[in-house]
Amino acid sequence: MSDTPNLFPRPEDVRRVACVGAGVIGGGWVAHFLARGYDVTAWDPAPDAEAKLRSLVDAAWPALEQLGLAEGASADRLTVLPTLEEAVTDAQFVQESAPEKLELKRDLLAKLDAATPKGVVIASSTSGYPMTDMQTEAADPSRLLVGHPFNPPYLIPLVEVAGGEKTDSAAVEWASRFYDVAGKSVITMERELPGFIANRLQEALWREALHMVANGEATVKEIDDSITEGPGLRWAFMGPCLTFALAGGEGGMGHMLDHFGPSLKSPWTRLEAPELDASLRDAMVDGCDEAAAGRTIADLVAERDQGVIDVLRATGRLPQQAGKQSSEGDA
Repeated sequence: MSDTPNLFPRPEDVRRVACVGAGVIGGGWVAHFLARGYDVTAWDPAPDAEAKLRSLVDAAWPALEQLGLAEGASADRLTVLPTLEEAVTDAQFVQESAPEKLELKRDLLAKLDAATPKGVVIASSTSGYPMTDMQTEAADPSRLLVGHPFNPPYLIPLVEVAGGEKTDSAAVEWASRFYDVAGKSVITMERELPGFIANRLQEALWREALHMVANGEATVKEIDDSITEGPGLRWAFMGPCLTFALAGGEGGMGHMLDHFGPSLKSPWTRLEAPELDASLRDAMVDGCDEAAAGRTIADLVAERDQGVIDVLRATGRLPQQAGKQSSEGDA
């Protein structure tokens, strides 16, 4: 363990967050942190940045009210400052959300490191760059890490946390705890991976969709319908691994892989499948057992079925009282 945690404030004690870059992603972070009751200072070099940022926060606020505001939460706790240095002077955490340009990120993170008080973690919202590639010019790269959100950050819970080669593991641990306290659903990645986890999965589907359209194999509407009326209903609450495990019945993931494994060689995607050797099979089976967390296959099936019903009802594709009316009719 590093001694670095002693330099950081307790995540629970953080009261002031700085957001550098106030576009769609940065503005979404601002709205999220305000809704969680933080004081937020922001900076963006665009001349109309403040007007656009306050407009974004105002537009997001009704949704945030539905989600539930933290005690003391107010859009009035936002201060937009004229310089980067002023924005981070009193910050206890910094979220950088500049455009996705590597040289810009490197330069900005170095400036943030120079201007931000010691003992303050600086996180980048980058959607694909590993922190190792971005922390090269900072004097103290140990506190620089990735905190990758999904758009809009004030609605989508996920944030993926990953350090670079020169990031202190204590900073990663601290950031994961802070995001958790701040109301996010956190994945702390053990290894750097360009694009991280969710973007790589999303990008694989996107690229296959582009292939199908380019080759005249499917229309845009067919592709979108195939997800919203198909696996997307399950993915809203149960990811692809547990979903596939249920295809194996009581045998779970092990039976599914043994039964459907040969289809990995079928031309169902332009991606090349990995070799399904014993090590990969065991990792998938063990991973599903861990994800199931003691739930039986029957438990998971019931959870999946109710989840699909709930999603269909929530999206207006199933009458709100369908179950009740059916029961009354049977009686």
